[in-house]
Amino acid sequence: MSLEIILRSGLSTGTILLFAAIGEILTELAGIQNLGVEGMMLLGAMAAFKTALATGSPWLGLLAGIAAGGLLSLAHALVTIHFQADQVVSGLSLTFLGTGLALVLGEGLTGQNAPLISNATIPLLSKIPWLGRIFFADLNILVYIGYLLIPISWWYINKTRPGMHLRAVGEKPAAADSLGINVYGVRYLYTFVGGCLAGLAGAAISIAISPGWYSNLTTSGQGWIAVALVIFAQWNPLRAALGGYLFGMLRRFMLDLQGPMLLFGLRNPFFYNHNLVFFLQMMPFVLTIIALVWGSASARRLRIGAPAALGIPYVRGERG
Repeated sequence: MSLEIILRSGLSTGTILLFAAIGEILTELAGIQNLGVEGMMLLGAMAAFKTALATGSPWLGLLAGIAAGGLLSLAHALVTIHFQADQVVSGLSLTFLGTGLALVLGEGLTGQNAPLISNATIPLLSKIPWLGRIFFADLNILVYIGYLLIPISWWYINKTRPGMHLRAVGEKPAAADSLGINVYGVRYLYTFVGGCLAGLAGAAISIAISPGWYSNLTTSGQGWIAVALVIFAQWNPLRAALGGYLFGMLRRFMLDLQGPMLLFGLRNPFFYNHNLVFFLQMMPFVLTIIALVWGSASARRLRIGAPAALGIPYVRGERG
């Protein structure tokens, strides 16, 4: 069990959660709650793999995955912003829709080999003792893109005028509207951006981090974990990145722990093959439920930094 391997694996796996969580942060800061991240990730993974396989270009595949997630998110935007439907119900429906589309359109892709986004080493930074080998040597290019996305998203949200408009729409949409900010346009835009980043997260799985396509690719709960990370990160991209990387390291640690368990005879075959497996598969959903329940009380939501208008449809002319 190597600390270096655990850290490097955490960076790769955490990048997937990072993309999805930051996308959800942007969406929720605009006041729209989207629980369809898992469906958008799965559709993005399928679209990226299928396009890369057909064109021979993983970068075109990546763009297809991003576009698939973004287009699917527009369905959620239309239903929740224009028709003012319940955002939780719409988000859950989006997961089912994305999963169904991915399974149907991805028929026949299992077992095929598509071109992949390669690993790279950053020349100077990789020479830093120990840290260079972990953070900047022979990692997938998308991991480095994730590094850049963290400070850029934080700066955009907190230090730019569009970021101020975004936060205003999520906090006081009526006040933002009175100042000339297009509330509906902002919510459509960031719901779409969040979907694109979820699609990017799915594409990162199928053609970069864990290459390949199979029907239950992202149904292991990574989309739900990303939703939970948003709450635990208090809508802060820096904290979301830390949580994503730590969860990735924890997953690798649990895999490495199986070896010593076997060696010392601590594993009961029935418990491991059945109960433990089911328990581990259940944990992402339990984590999400706990996070959503914990963050549901209005007083607590304000204390942990949730946008005041999150999940509340905006109707022009009503006080809010």
